[in-house]
Amino acid sequence: MSKHTEIIDAARKVIQIEAEAVSSLAERLDERFADAVEMILACNGRVVVSGMGKSGLICQKMSATMASTGTPAIFLHPAEGVHGDLGMLMKGDLVIAVSNSGETEEITRILPIIKRMGLPLIAMAGNPTSTLARAGDVFLDISIKEEACPLQLAPTASTTVTLAMGDALAVALLLQRGFREEDFALYHPGGALGKRLLLRVEDLMHAGEEVPVVKTGTLLKDALYEISSKKLGITGVVDEQGALVGVFTDGDLRRKIEQGIEVLNQPICEVMSGVPKRILRTNLAAKSLQRMEEYTITSLFVFESEEAAAPIGIIHLHDLLKAGVI
Repeated sequence: MSKHTEIIDAARKVIQIEAEAVSSLAERLDERFADAVEMILACNGRVVVSGMGKSGLICQKMSATMASTGTPAIFLHPAEGVHGDLGMLMKGDLVIAVSNSGETEEITRILPIIKRMGLPLIAMAGNPTSTLARAGDVFLDISIKEEACPLQLAPTASTTVTLAMGDALAVALLLQRGFREEDFALYHPGGALGKRLLLRVEDLMHAGEEVPVVKTGTLLKDALYEISSKKLGITGVVDEQGALVGVFTDGDLRRKIEQGIEVLNQPICEVMSGVPKRILRTNLAAKSLQRMEEYTITSLFVFESEEAAAPIGIIHLHDLLKAGVI
């Protein structure tokens, strides 16, 4: 057996052990899990997640996932808790305490305070007879058959199972709360998803004098000044009432020039493209990108409503790029 084969086989075994541990967790979920979700939904305060060591790192991820999906949550370091940080606990909070053994000293030391304050406790442990498991109002079993570590020392499968249980709680809560993409975006305004779900066309469009438009009787050679000065590679064509009746792009110009230079003296209404593609100012900016991709174009004229005939703005592909929508 080559060294590379040995390395790959060892890695595959780790993944198989952890996958089997998570699969086993899914099979033994029961009414206690549903009870835990309902307890959290009934909580008027925050979910305080606490764990030590590697479990503590998973707890930090668990609290962060809950907080970003509609369940107010914070992480409490149990060792710091016994030195003053228990002061962050408030009436109305709920505690999720995590320990694979269920006997982690720092966790068991804060249990009496949690009980004295009358806070609901969800215990996540690998031993159903442990101190932590017996103290919980609800016990969630995160036991495993074996660690992926061949020495059975480093937390591996146990932390993976804990992570999966935390994600299961967060997603179950998300669904019960009716949490939507728009809600997620509110908690992630700096991310790409937040930009796609929060930015609207009116936030990015060019308006007023920045909108390239010419009248139907304008000669093409004069319309070129509007295209070049507004730097969007396009101009709208409007009638006497200001209604958009066509568009002309620099791509149209290249195709028309092939027919001869005399085309420059034609009224733009004779060479324009009809039926301009449009979008509403209140639409998500992401929808304008979708329409541009659908019609293989780079600009959309913006309207106040479906019935409106006169454009109030224009949005370009470059605007979406600059805003990070793409």
